[in-house]
Amino acid sequence: MRYFYFLIPIFILFGFASCTQETQNSLSRSLQNWTGTNGVLEVYAGDRLVHRFLKIDKISTAMGTNSNDPRPYRYGYGYHDKNLNNKIDAGEKKVYFEFSDYSTSYIFFEDNSIVK
Repeated sequence: MRYFYFLIPIFILFGFASCTQETQNSLSRSLQNWTGTNGVLEVYAGDRLVHRFLKIDKISTAMGTNSNDPRPYRYGYGYHDKNLNNKIDAGEKKVYFEFSDYSTSYIFFEDNSIVK
């Protein structure tokens, strides 16, 4: 019976390896959503920072309603850092945002130093 407990991680590993790439990505996103991240989205106009969104857990690609094809924009939820000080101040609320894949200059990264 004690050998059975040794084999459980091996079965889980083989089960995960046999999943398709899309299934593995879905499982990874589920784990990431559960654990959370501290994403930051910075939007630029030329070389000037014009918007910053803090504490984003994920950015999603919009999908077509009938075709299920990816649309040319992404969306998410985060705190709008209006004064660009990299802190969530009083009055800065969590908002929904969208941005174009083609015409928006942006950087998305994780930042664990964000203060609330």
